[in-house]
Amino acid sequence: MDNHIAQACVALGHELADAARHHTLRHFRADGLRAENKDSDGFDPVTEGDRAAEAAMRNLIETRRPDDGILGEEFGAKQGKSGLTWVLDPIDGTRGYISGTPTWGTLIALHDGTTPVMGIIDQPYIGERFCGGLGQRTATGPQGDRPLMTSAIRELSQATIFTTFPEVGTPEEGAAFARVAARCKLTRYGMDCYAYALLAIGQVDLVIEAGLQSYDIQAPIAVVEAAGGVVTNWQGGAADQGGTALAAATPELHAAAVKALAG
Repeated sequence: MDNHIAQACVALGHELADAARHHTLRHFRADGLRAENKDSDGFDPVTEGDRAAEAAMRNLIETRRPDDGILGEEFGAKQGKSGLTWVLDPIDGTRGYISGTPTWGTLIALHDGTTPVMGIIDQPYIGERFCGGLGQRTATGPQGDRPLMTSAIRELSQATIFTTFPEVGTPEEGAAFARVAARCKLTRYGMDCYAYALLAIGQVDLVIEAGLQSYDIQAPIAVVEAAGGVVTNWQGGAADQGGTALAAATPELHAAAVKALAG
């Protein structure tokens, strides 16, 4: 990618995150916040904060880079002409959002038709932002700025592992996760996209999930890979289109987890 275009895209990514912050914070922990259920067979909530944040981001993209495509959780796909697509999840972790926990985040990715080339994980309430790709690998927040860097853990027995839901996915997927977790030092749950941010700054070592959409995982892929980590599906293939995801701090840890997932 041309350096001028890359710089413009990085700047726009931060502008998108700033715009989403305004809308998500306006509704977070607000009296009367209502969540609609998008899933007739379960519970998949959406709020006014989700829709307002995505609409604001889409408007900026259409103004700044009208030839780029857009894929968003709430308003679907817009085809582009440039070969670049912005992939947006305005609130990843809406269940946490409506519960008042500060572990949800806004996900912004730029996909070049092959792979995510840039990603931002933004946690507005804490004021943390994690950006990776196109020459970026930075974490900013209340403790200042720091480079993204995964841990050096190579063995499952020394690893801290995260997933969002205890059941993980199907019963078979849950059993596969349990095989890995049983060999790890510590297992934690419920962080949504924030777990990938913690992996990218070396606080945790593995994130394993299932049942993902492309907008759930593309920004984390770019952020974790910029930090030196590895992100694939459970078989070691590309994870950018969703499904299963395995994010690891080191190639050795990743290989051990792939083997354990397979049984």
